[in-house]
Amino acid sequence: MYAALWRILPGPWWVRLFLLLVLVALVLTACVLWVFPWVNEIVAPTEATVE
Repeated sequence: MYAALWRILPGPWWVRLFLLLVLVALVLTACVLWVFPWVNEIVAPTEATVE
């Protein structure tokens, strides 16, 4: 999968590396802003008591 992604990206290796880092940053940002809070609402119990 990673090799296919590397072949799809245009340009020399340093441009590919930059684009790959930008894509990873975008995916991580999307996860932190939208995916993780959505999953937290589903998974986390809203009424928890500690005795």
